[in-house]
Formats: sequence, C-alpha cells, structure tokens
Amino acid sequence: MLDLLDFGLKQALSCLFAVSIVLGLAITHFVDFGLARYDTMLVWCIIVQIVLLATKIETRDELLVICMFHVLGLALEVFKVAVGSWTYPDEGLLRIGDVPIYSGFMYAAIASYICQAWRRFDLDIDSVPMIPTMITAILFYVNFFTNHWLPDMRWPLLIVVAVLMRKTWVRFRVRQTVYRMPLLISFLLIGFFIWFVENVATILGAWSYPGQEAGWTLVHASKIGSWMVLVIFSFMLVLWFKQRKKSLVA
Repeated sequence: MLDLLDFGLKQALSCLFAVSIVLGLAITHFVDFGLARYDTMLVWCIIVQIVLLATKIETRDELLVICMFHVLGLALEVFKVAVGSWTYPDEGLLRIGDVPIYSGFMYAAIASYICQAWRRFDLDIDSVPMIPTMITAILFYVNFFTNHWLPDMRWPLLIVVAVLMRKTWVRFRVRQTVYRMPLLISFLLIGFFIWFVENVATILGAWSYPGQEAGWTLVHASKIGSWMVLVIFSFMLVLWFKQRKKSLVA
C-alpha cells in the first residue's frame, strides 16, 4: 500500500505540467479574463513553466527538452490544422496561421512527463537498438505529415517497434523496491491516459475534431494508437538527449 501511494505521488508530480494545462483550460472555459482565451492559456503556460523551474520541480535540461517539443509540436499543429484534421474554435491573437501558440505546450507536456518520470522513478531501461529505433521514431513523425497523400504507415511502423523492443524491459524504483514491466506496455498505458485526457480537453474546447463542432462526441479509440506513436517518438528523443549528455559528461 505504501508503494502504491508513493507511486501515485510520483506520477502526480510528473504530470504536474500536463495537469496545469487541463486546469487552465477548465478555468478559462468558465472565466473570462478580458483576454482572448488562447492568449490567456499561453500566458498561463509560461507562468507555470517559470514556477516549475524556480521551484526546481523541473530542471534546466528538462526545460530544454520541453522547448524542443514545443517547436516540433507547433510545426505539426500548423500542418494538421491547415489540412483540416482539427480546428481551434476559440479566440486568440497569438497564432501561427490558425494555430494558437499555446498548443505547442500540450506536446511539451508529454516530454515533461517523460523527463520527470524518468528522474523520479530512477528508470533503468534495457539496451535499445538505437539506430533502427530512432529511424523508426523519425518515420513516425514524418508519417503524421505524409499520411494525407501516402498510405498511413503508423501500424506497420508500430509492428517494427514491437519487434525491435520485444525484449526490452523498463525498471522503476518505488520507495526501496524495483519493479519492472515491458517497455511497450508502458507506451500503451501512457497512450491510453493521454487519450483519456484528450477527451477532457476537447470537452473544454482545447481543440475540436471534425464532427465535434455541433456537439462533443467521444474521441475515436484509434487515437490511442496515434498517441502511442507520439509517446514512442518523444521517448526516443529524450533517450537520445540523455545519452548525448552522458557522453559529453564522460
């Protein structure tokens, strides 16, 4: 029971940035601050980042990774909104095209969770075949763009990752006990919980999928696969960043 409580506390702390975004969406959904909603969200996300860094809940290295994911996420958002994959229904002046700048922070929140969970749970991961897995992770990101004109390679690429990581386990420390699980299962679980939060976010008007304009509907379960893909891509970039830093220190 004590291990379970410690696990829950560490997960909550690791999700702090993501939870703060959902909290900001909930508050701005009901309260008018006299500023366009999405601009208010941008200010809110920046303030939260400053607080997390000042209180050392987040490290400078983690902030660097978060900024990188903000840029990558924003680029993906600009493209996806342009081709009609989803829209942002509320007001905001600080935009790139039809995409509010705050939206990049939602991708950054995934990177923030991975970085903080890695540190808090003292993660130890079996050797990952870096080059083929990194190439596959990059192809995941590219596929988000190309699947509008070429066949969607998400599921074949997931099969490739499943083969590459079929024997890879992750170990995590809870109090004095070390637990382990298959790395692929952790990707699936994180993807599921992001999909759950995505449903909450779309209820709060963070963005809208086609078919949700007239009224909210449950986000299709196939999005769990999309989020799992994004988690794998994020994980591989964080792993590369950590290995790169370790080699520089050595």
